[in-house]
Amino acid sequence: MFKPKPIRPDVGAIDTLIGPQVTIRGDVMFSGGLYVEGHIQGKVIAEAGERAVLTLAEQGSIEGEVQAPVVVINGRLTGDVHAHERIELAGKARVQGNLHYKVVEMGAGAQLTGRLVHADAVPAAGHEGAVQPEAWAAADA
Repeated sequence: MFKPKPIRPDVGAIDTLIGPQVTIRGDVMFSGGLYVEGHIQGKVIAEAGERAVLTLAEQGSIEGEVQAPVVVINGRLTGDVHAHERIELAGKARVQGNLHYKVVEMGAGAQLTGRLVHADAVPAAGHEGAVQPEAWAAADA
């Protein structure tokens, strides 16, 4: 009756592909479309002020914090995600960490071990205890 929604790299093109045989140990800074089929051990951070979409494929994995405007997950992610526009968890997504989002979409079968934290629930910058991702703090300065 209903067809599963295909995984897509959102509205932008894929500018960078990390293939299934690749393992990166260290932080990754990017802009544009980043499609991960391989493995990243480190932070994945979109450049401040740039249009950026991170897509984690079913066979891909990330161990570390993610900061990007749009994040589409269909693989394994261990770490917190900060998406100031949208997070999409597809049916094969396996996430261990907190999701900080404005809009979230979860497909049937997605698994989250952590908290969903809406952007409006986070105290405004300058208030005691406020935590703001590095890339966004730089953009606000």
